[in-house]
Amino acid sequence: MAPNGHVNSTQAGYTNYVAYRDSKALGQSRIGHLDLEKSSITPLSFASGAPLSDLYQVIEIGEANIKPTGEPFALSSVEVLAPIGGRDILAVGKNYFEHAIEFNTSGYDSSDKVDQPTHPVIFTKRATSIIPHGEPIFPHPGFTDTVDYEGEIGVIIGNGGSKISEADAMSHVWGYTIINDVTARERQRDHKQFYIGKSPDTFCPMGPIAVPASKLPEVLRVQTHVNGQPRQDSTSDKLIFSIPFLVKTLSEGQTLQPGDVIATGTPAGVGFGQKPPVFLKPGDVVEVSITGLGVLRNKIAEPTSKNATISRLAKDSHIPISNFSKTCGGYGLTSLNSKQLYYRRAGNASGSPIIFIHGLGGSSEFYSPLITSLGLEKSHSLHLLDLEGHGLSPTSAASTISIYSYASDLAALALHAKITSGATIIAHSMGCLVALNLAIQHPELAKKLILLGPPPSPVPEAGRNGSIARAATVRSEGMAAVVDAVITAGTSARSKTDNLIGIAAARMSLLGQDPEGYAKGCTALAGASEALDVGKIEASTLIVTGDEDKVSPPGVCEKYAGEIKGAKVVVLPQVGHWHVLEDLSAVSKAVSPFLQ
Repeated sequence: MAPNGHVNSTQAGYTNYVAYRDSKALGQSRIGHLDLEKSSITPLSFASGAPLSDLYQVIEIGEANIKPTGEPFALSSVEVLAPIGGRDILAVGKNYFEHAIEFNTSGYDSSDKVDQPTHPVIFTKRATSIIPHGEPIFPHPGFTDTVDYEGEIGVIIGNGGSKISEADAMSHVWGYTIINDVTARERQRDHKQFYIGKSPDTFCPMGPIAVPASKLPEVLRVQTHVNGQPRQDSTSDKLIFSIPFLVKTLSEGQTLQPGDVIATGTPAGVGFGQKPPVFLKPGDVVEVSITGLGVLRNKIAEPTSKNATISRLAKDSHIPISNFSKTCGGYGLTSLNSKQLYYRRAGNASGSPIIFIHGLGGSSEFYSPLITSLGLEKSHSLHLLDLEGHGLSPTSAASTISIYSYASDLAALALHAKITSGATIIAHSMGCLVALNLAIQHPELAKKLILLGPPPSPVPEAGRNGSIARAATVRSEGMAAVVDAVITAGTSARSKTDNLIGIAAARMSLLGQDPEGYAKGCTALAGASEALDVGKIEASTLIVTGDEDKVSPPGVCEKYAGEIKGAKVVVLPQVGHWHVLEDLSAVSKAVSPFLQ
């Protein structure tokens, strides 16, 4: 152990666990090892290489299955988080003899008013009171004038359990952290129970690290300084009720969980114990240090400052977002229409623009073979978007998707890319309905339309019902439950025997989809119950289908051609609905002259 009581990295391994936000991963929470002497963080991961996100994972997986990953960086370069959070703190009052005496004589004790309690005084601090090392403590003007500090040892449970014996209790303790049990004294007194005075926002600073018990001495020393002046100094062996006894007591009628935190009580020397009493005021700096755990430092904020907890909680949401993990929490996404979507711009920036719209179960990658075959990356400015919920684009459960909403997202893409006119829009399958909607709503945008296998408009009732049923299937059973039926119905007989790579590509496209994103696409298609007024289309239009395309049979395409002025139809022999993947050469031959 180093002279300052801190455990050296070489002795303890990488076990000074610190939580922080990784600015390189869009602010996602991460776990690292904090070198207390160098003030540097080494990122940590599972042994598999997957990043650690929180201390709950550390507790569950165990030190042996954790490894350092990446280069150390300065502590000051990241936002530090509390080591653990999300649950109320289990706390103990009057657990040092001298503090019990000073509390009993202070006038703020509303408990049993004895110098030494016969049973542990248990209360909780609300989870929303937790803040990390370095974050200001909001003084709550108008709520309290008696803000006080309490430096405490925080015990972190490792193995959960109920009715834990005192003899076995330490086997259920994972480790320790530092807690400052900040208190509004008059609220603690007036409400008789401690909860109101203990739980204001920001009143539970915690950290900066959490360390396994095996890496620390059996007896821990806790010290508190205010503005550099010593106020508290005691050791864990002076607790009235020991840590094993507290674990036993708390588990007698409730189940302790891994990651539960117990604040074990504070020594004598709190603000009301000074002669005369001295409470914290704006600008005061409170430092709590514990053997091997570093120093927890927090400053009392100005009364005019903002309560950071309010803005932090405002960002919380229980609405699930599907298909988000593919981009590691949103990396590489673009904000369009107040959504985070995957948009990629490629090709010749000075060339005329082409906007690609893929179909149900596809992604913008569907067009890569066609782009390469036609050399479009040299001649055109290419704009590829994964529709909401498809490919790499996430979707919120609160977002209702329709053909119109897809078209609105494409209009936002055009605005983002500064495309005002003269664009060619190439669309496939359901994407054709999106393209038609876009061209009707924004006639100035589209100069040319290339529709690969457009479904009928409106979608027939049988097709709508089938889409609703398919949405229900993938939501309950996943994409594997529908892939065989989609491929069997959607590809030609020749493709099934002679183009196995194309079949595999179509299957991979479907199996790679997020089930919820695909289900929403199905419901969007099912909602296409009204005929589009395609007679308003002003763009030159080419319609391509296959003679075995059951979604877009030649008759449907001829009907479109009869309604869209000047539209042309090309029917590809022995091709189903996955045109580009089934016969790239034929599609390229049909499209190339139209793009000239």
